[in-house]
Amino acid sequence: MREIASGRNYPLGATFDGHGTNFAVFSEVAEKVELCLFTDGREERIELVRDAGNVWTSYLAGVGAGQHYGYRVHGPWDPARGLRCNPHKLLLDPYARAVAGSLEWGPALFGHRHDAPTERDDTDSAPSMLRATIIDPWFDWGDDRRLRIPWHDTVLYEVHVRGFTARHPDIPPALRGTYLGLAHPAAIDHLKRLGVTAVELLPIHQFVHEGQLLEQGLRNYWGYHTVGFFAPHDEYASRRTIGAAIAECKHMIRTLHRAGIEVILDVVYNHTAEGNHLGPTLSFKGLDNQAYYRLSPEDPFYYFDTTGTGNSLHMRQPYVLQLIMDSLRYWVQEMHVDGFRFDLAATLARELEEVDRLATFLQLVHQDPVLRGVKLIAEPWDLGPGGYQVGGFPPIWSEWNGRYRDGVRDLWRGTKGALGDFGARFTGSADLYDDVGARQPYASINFVTAHDGFTLRDLVSYNHKHNEANGEDNRDGTDDNRSWNCGVEGETDDPEILALRARQQRNFLATLLLSQGVPMLLAGDELGRTQRGNNNGYCQDNELSWFDWEHADRDLFDFTCKLIAFYRNHTVFRRRRWFHSPKEIHWVRADGAAMREADWKHGASVGVLLHGQDEEFFVFVHAGAAPITPTLPPGRWQLVFDTDAGFVETPRAILELPPRSLAVWRKAPT
Repeated sequence: MREIASGRNYPLGATFDGHGTNFAVFSEVAEKVELCLFTDGREERIELVRDAGNVWTSYLAGVGAGQHYGYRVHGPWDPARGLRCNPHKLLLDPYARAVAGSLEWGPALFGHRHDAPTERDDTDSAPSMLRATIIDPWFDWGDDRRLRIPWHDTVLYEVHVRGFTARHPDIPPALRGTYLGLAHPAAIDHLKRLGVTAVELLPIHQFVHEGQLLEQGLRNYWGYHTVGFFAPHDEYASRRTIGAAIAECKHMIRTLHRAGIEVILDVVYNHTAEGNHLGPTLSFKGLDNQAYYRLSPEDPFYYFDTTGTGNSLHMRQPYVLQLIMDSLRYWVQEMHVDGFRFDLAATLARELEEVDRLATFLQLVHQDPVLRGVKLIAEPWDLGPGGYQVGGFPPIWSEWNGRYRDGVRDLWRGTKGALGDFGARFTGSADLYDDVGARQPYASINFVTAHDGFTLRDLVSYNHKHNEANGEDNRDGTDDNRSWNCGVEGETDDPEILALRARQQRNFLATLLLSQGVPMLLAGDELGRTQRGNNNGYCQDNELSWFDWEHADRDLFDFTCKLIAFYRNHTVFRRRRWFHSPKEIHWVRADGAAMREADWKHGASVGVLLHGQDEEFFVFVHAGAAPITPTLPPGRWQLVFDTDAGFVETPRAILELPPRSLAVWRKAPT
């Protein structure tokens, strides 16, 4: 006879203490909650007790690590009122630290009948459903701790755990595409040679692959389809054994830390994989649909969605906020990550309909002693009204600066009138972030490319998206009207076009690493990675998205390594504070005269003189279509590099810059 005792209502989830496990799960709407234990194909159901705060609990002695479990919730089924309880559906614990099994897509995973969305489907989903797994959290971290690299010393590298090593020839096949693959010496060597200080990992929270993608032979590659906010995604483990994903993920983080590289997680707390009113019932929807999701105030059968994915989490609900905060603290304290990039963060700042910089979630993060000291990056937009919030997040937050991306692309594709905006972006976007001294240049995460859109090589090779492989007749994604294909769409053998494309790639990289703010490099751009014009590779878990190490552009890699080293060695390009006077920065025309208003509006070239404590640099940016000979400021100047010939190996003079190029000089000591 199993010993069952009353449990504790905190912490939520399944907590193993060495002797037994405490189970606690929230549901306000439930009439009965059953804990389901799975052993050798058999299911044992145990009724939980409602405790304070509508938390259902039980403590089971002798139940420990390796036990698979789930929940069934008995309660009202009335979708018209937003009530979707269905005890025939096995539900994943929102606090599950690990999962076992895989989803078997079919009608059983849906709480409603396929042909009648308001009617309940009573097919048992357990045979088709993931199971939560109790884990022993022990891991030998040694002396590992967060690195606390200052923002102004940070170079971000947005990378996919699987895609980075899936084809790496120097990594054993069994480790390719895994956490251990990213921790392999060959992978670490690339990151160290490149000089980045932090990897920003695309989502590694447990996610699922949509059924419609699997039917087409595709998979959810990016991972923005979360079903568990505590569990590392199990498919990135080299072994499919109990707890392997956690141990290997921790090993990866520890190894990166030992290499001096921080780990930032891209986290998706704005929505879940359960989709809209026609989506599956996997966890939150069956536990308490009204509590976990924002429902339409006009018709709660439907969801209030500002994410474009079918649902949005209910940010006014205390247990939703607790879930997110508990998850964040878990990844910092137990998994040792150094920070987070929040997907569609504007949704997290919506309590009613408007985005509010005083939203409860933002205030909770601001005062939390664990989270306040980690790196916090917002993707400062969503798809709802007023959702574009670049520059709108409070102090301690940095933001993906979409204005930077657009302004720099406009400049290098030759858009008329782009020079003035480029000046603001190049100097840290003070117009967005200089909020009465509360924010500094590192509030701006500068990027030209990211996972969502063209790679850098494709940006200079295609004017139009080519997403036919996604199975939607190229209707998905958006055409990037800020790309420029250098005269020929797609691949070409024309040496002049190839040379111009190579120079444009170097222009973008150089601009990124010379701008004030925090640079973020899309992984693979340093190697000339192409997706053959696909700018929405979310479902391409294959060679289209994976790194092609065999055909890497080694010249571009060498240039990028030197560029990052140059950036890190000269503090004038990574200031902690804003520019305030001509003694720190001075703008000039090609003839050496000071820039005038008309030059900013109609020009295509600009020189900028930067004064550091012990050094001076002159950067000349030429986005025009004809060669130009800039006049250098008074004094002796030594060319450091230009984007046509690269870094200077031996001293040489440069008199003329080719079309669309950039050059940097350093003032010689007197």
